[in-house]
Amino acid sequence: MLPTIATLPWLPAPPDDFTQRCRALNATDSAGAAIMALAGFALSPQQSVSLARAIARCRSAGLAPLSEFRLGILASSTFDLIADCIPAAAARHGVAAEIVSAPYDQVMQQALDPQSQINRARLDAVLLAVDHRWLKLDRAAFDSETAQARVTDALERLRAAVEGLREHSRAAAILQTVPVPPQALFGSYDRGWPGSVRAMIETFNRDLVRLAADTQNYVLDVAALAERVGTDRWFDPVHWATYKLPFSGECFPVYADWLGRLLGAIRGKARKCLVLDLDNTIWGGVIGDDGLDGLVLGQGSALGEAHLSVQQCALELRARGIVLAVCSKNDDTVARSAFREHPEMLLKENDIGVFQANWQDKPANLEAIAKALNIGLDALVMLDDNPAERARIRAVLPMVAVPELPRDPNWFAWTLMAAGYFEAVTFSPEDAGRADSYAADAQRAEVRATVRDPGDYLASLEMVLTCSPFDAQNRKRIVQLINKTNQFNLTTKRYTEAEVTAMEDDASLLTLQARLADKFGDLGMIGVIIARAQAGTDIWEIDTWLMSCRVLGRRVEEAMLASVVSAARARGAKRLAGVYRPTAKNAMVADHFEKLGFALTSAAPDGKHYVLSLDGYVAPELPFA
Repeated sequence: MLPTIATLPWLPAPPDDFTQRCRALNATDSAGAAIMALAGFALSPQQSVSLARAIARCRSAGLAPLSEFRLGILASSTFDLIADCIPAAAARHGVAAEIVSAPYDQVMQQALDPQSQINRARLDAVLLAVDHRWLKLDRAAFDSETAQARVTDALERLRAAVEGLREHSRAAAILQTVPVPPQALFGSYDRGWPGSVRAMIETFNRDLVRLAADTQNYVLDVAALAERVGTDRWFDPVHWATYKLPFSGECFPVYADWLGRLLGAIRGKARKCLVLDLDNTIWGGVIGDDGLDGLVLGQGSALGEAHLSVQQCALELRARGIVLAVCSKNDDTVARSAFREHPEMLLKENDIGVFQANWQDKPANLEAIAKALNIGLDALVMLDDNPAERARIRAVLPMVAVPELPRDPNWFAWTLMAAGYFEAVTFSPEDAGRADSYAADAQRAEVRATVRDPGDYLASLEMVLTCSPFDAQNRKRIVQLINKTNQFNLTTKRYTEAEVTAMEDDASLLTLQARLADKFGDLGMIGVIIARAQAGTDIWEIDTWLMSCRVLGRRVEEAMLASVVSAARARGAKRLAGVYRPTAKNAMVADHFEKLGFALTSAAPDGKHYVLSLDGYVAPELPFA
């Protein structure tokens, strides 16, 4: 049977005792990791409910490494059964989703009432799950003016809900594109007549994407999902007529996964690195046995073209910033010879950030890859044709994503991309260059290993640090850092793009974005500080301070402080205040302010407060041009 996205075929089947495992989970420090592991199966709606109950039961102990996310749902249809599947799917993508659902078909009432359940719930985002019926795009219009008026009215209705949520709750909105029902009034001419249901919905969807961009909100492309499932399977007239369910029950898990990967991307949980096995994965055959000439690869062979499609997929991912690595049980020289000499290879050696071809076990090599790139194991996706290797990696390193692959290599690229490991909510030139940046990190590590004196090493990097206030050009990257940085983050506060936009012109705030480059390349934006003037005092309080862990040990934090002190002094400040609020992941910065010379003023379990007198502050000599 051919793979279909509705069955989540990239995920292994759950164990027979799945429900018992869920019931056995208790509120302990390790609950989050156990929940994420259990979420990594292709779950039925009933199994998703079992895991959702375990998540709710364990929440009191904290669910690290999952990131908390409070999601409101405003739906024009019956949504409870679908919402029950969301926590399990979100956990699969690194998020502990807590769902707040409003009553059925109360979209506008909840969005516009300042005292509504949704607007009082202190949510991170609200999903506006409305369909063509609610938008009144479910009947054809027989003149172009009426068609345009219906699309405009539908868009303005949605815009009013978005603006109400922003005004009353500050929550971001997640806007769904609308699937086109399969009935075609005009047949193939449906796209030719502007008043057909298809034409109106397609126009509305284009306008919805622009609305989300203009209002700095998110898009969940449900129309694309329905197309992949097939709209004849997606729409179920019996379920709608009987229960007012928006789509077929068989699609609940994949819809929840589609939403879960978006929540993961918002929280910065999308994977960063694709690790490739070699033999029978990116080429046919075993290079150590078959030799270079014996590999099956390239045009003219169905199998060769299948493996070529995997390489093409990897190259396209690299072009959008996903770093590539190799993890293969092979002789290094022999393995590299294919990249250097085989005429049909699309991938070249310099496309690979880290090349691990040896006879060690693959979990050890994956750990080495993560260390060389200075990223977490939870940033890796391992593509491997061998089911035994896949099972071993999952058992030893459950945080590494390992998609199940069918026997036919023609489905390898399809399966990898269907899994949604690399979901994005934004894309910039800086994102496009990230693969080269991570590869340069590996080069920096090699230089560091050969230089004994840290000062000499930093000087050898020829670093250039640039600090400037927030601006529109870099806004999306600033929001990305704020929402995904967990370890080097003093308060772990999260801000939406709309909130960051407001900060750019707020005279009561001091904002700073830091960018770093060295002789190996541009690391892009690596740090953010937000400081706020305390009314009626000469104190500026640091609300947010975060940095990429990739630049630890480079004295960047000292340079960022010097820049903040200079700007604060220019605004009349005499003191800087700082606070460290502990989380499950940010223990590494527990003594950050002390290292920078701040004095501790108070300490409690929920945080430590510090102050720095600017009169006595002298900027140190730093290794930046």
